[in-house]
Amino acid sequence: MNIVVCIKQVPDTASTIEVKEGKVVEDELAWVVNPYDEYATEEALRIKERFGEGKVTLITMGPERAKDALKAELAKGADDAIHLTDPAFEGSGPYATANILAQALQKVDYDLILCGWKGVDHDDGQTAIILAEMLNLPHVSFVVKLDIAEDGGKAVAQRQVEGAKEIVETSLPAIFTAQKGLNEPRYASLRGIMSVKKKTIAEWGAEALGLDPSSVGQEGSLTEVVEVVPPPERPPGRVIPGETEEAVRELVRLLREEAKVI
Repeated sequence: MNIVVCIKQVPDTASTIEVKEGKVVEDELAWVVNPYDEYATEEALRIKERFGEGKVTLITMGPERAKDALKAELAKGADDAIHLTDPAFEGSGPYATANILAQALQKVDYDLILCGWKGVDHDDGQTAIILAEMLNLPHVSFVVKLDIAEDGGKAVAQRQVEGAKEIVETSLPAIFTAQKGLNEPRYASLRGIMSVKKKTIAEWGAEALGLDPSSVGQEGSLTEVVEVVPPPERPPGRVIPGETEEAVRELVRLLREEAKVI
């Protein structure tokens, strides 16, 4: 069972985000593997372990620092990694990113593809869906349980929907996007961390993928981030003095007359 996992490097959610001139300042940010992609990698490793054969290939797109995300997941047990990097890729939105991934995946042997359902940076949640359409593959999102048939020909996925869970059966190959609850990602072992030094990460750019620069980056995107604006500062809280009953009356009055929420 050959599995490809699409991962992304994102800012650590514990980082303080600073915005200048309509853009996020990236210089001081700490970068990590997208949490939902960690669920995807863990599921790929479990499937490989159950079948006892095949390999797990990681693929990411990004600048030089994105290699750290690949190394982090290689240390957990993934076999190969591909880094899609090219100045032409900068500014790619979900559509252009899916186009780059689709071209790369045509050069890779796979039985199924796993992704996180969204990146916690831009919160688009679109790339995997567009990728499935480009590759003409079935797609199941928000997966919290995944069972692969013994013959590798089909899969049964349990996906999270509002107020319930839905069971979906599909043929393979297919694309599944991982939701929290699918599994509990493992930690890298010391042996795994040391083994990364012996692994080669392939690098593919636009030319290697046969992509016209006009089809990627901002020029090849269907959406554009015009400006990033930090949320307004929250006003300070108010302390309502008085005895309990008196304070409650004043609170209700403020909620009705000033906040206008009741």
